[in-house]
Amino acid sequence: MRRPALPRTSRDARVREGRGRVRLGLLVLAVVVVLGTLWFWLAEHFSFLDAAFQVTMTVTTVGFGEVHPFDATAKVVAIVLMIVGVGAALYTLGGVFEELFESQIDRFGRRRMQRRIDDMHGHVVLCGWGRVGRMIADLLDEHLELVVVESSEATADTALATGIPVVVGDATEDAVLGQAGIERAAVLVVSLESDSDAISTVLSARVLNPALRIVARANSGSSEPKLVRAGVDHVVNPLHMGAQRLASFAQQPAVADFLDVVAHDGALEHRFEEYLIPPTSAFAGRSLGETSIEATGVLVLAIREGNGRFVSNPGPDARLEPGAKLIVMGAPDQIGRLDALKGGEPGAARAAAARDTTPG
Repeated sequence: MRRPALPRTSRDARVREGRGRVRLGLLVLAVVVVLGTLWFWLAEHFSFLDAAFQVTMTVTTVGFGEVHPFDATAKVVAIVLMIVGVGAALYTLGGVFEELFESQIDRFGRRRMQRRIDDMHGHVVLCGWGRVGRMIADLLDEHLELVVVESSEATADTALATGIPVVVGDATEDAVLGQAGIERAAVLVVSLESDSDAISTVLSARVLNPALRIVARANSGSSEPKLVRAGVDHVVNPLHMGAQRLASFAQQPAVADFLDVVAHDGALEHRFEEYLIPPTSAFAGRSLGETSIEATGVLVLAIREGNGRFVSNPGPDARLEPGAKLIVMGAPDQIGRLDALKGGEPGAARAAAARDTTPG
């Protein structure tokens, strides 16, 4: 679970309320000055300048005295002007101070959030906080640091309310991606409504960080090859994947249910993990049988070689070359033993996999 934060929506509402108070207070002051001036000019027969001067002194409580002697009616009007005028002035000043205070807090919050982003390395940048983007954030491992880029301030507020740092702006702009720390990021996930915007975002991100692993959503089949040419490592078409899953449930429901539970649900103890074999690994250059992987209890489902080819159900003679990836399944304690065996930290497998910037 991500740490909740104070929603910016409430601060924005208070700023708008403060501005409303300022406008209302100024309007009341203007009405008081106009009506008071008209009264002294027309009813008390002051000159227009004397009437305006008298009202200004009365409302501001300067205390220069009376321009002309007051009768009882004029004194009552002056009392009303002082009470209403001073009240409106105080009401206006309260709105001004509230707006200034909330604006300062908002700027401080933005600077603090930007410093938090600037301290991130190997994080995930998610472009687009729509329905799909929110589900992606929920499914990502809690060990991963995440930054959201969203063009709509109203939509960005919902992400900020969950404690996720947000950069408000157009993801196709280099400056916006730079604010999200794209040069230091490990993974970019593009989930935008427009495929043309997605392509522009990918082109910019690939230039800013050539080692970045990019995953993008394609809204139409014709955009998939374009996204690949732009530099996307993994293209996901929700319509195509949805059709595949519907077909799987229609033909092999038990298999589809099992894969769902293991990969996403968490109802079973077992889960999938992937491990990169770096050149410094004790496994590098050895066959599967020469390692102690089997002793951990995990099931090695496949090996993805450096060229992208999969070796499914590998035997003991299968060699683990540097750059290859192990696809395994096991219970948390078994995964922990494998983490310890390969020198990693128990429970950090997914985070390590996400930080691997080698395009797969």
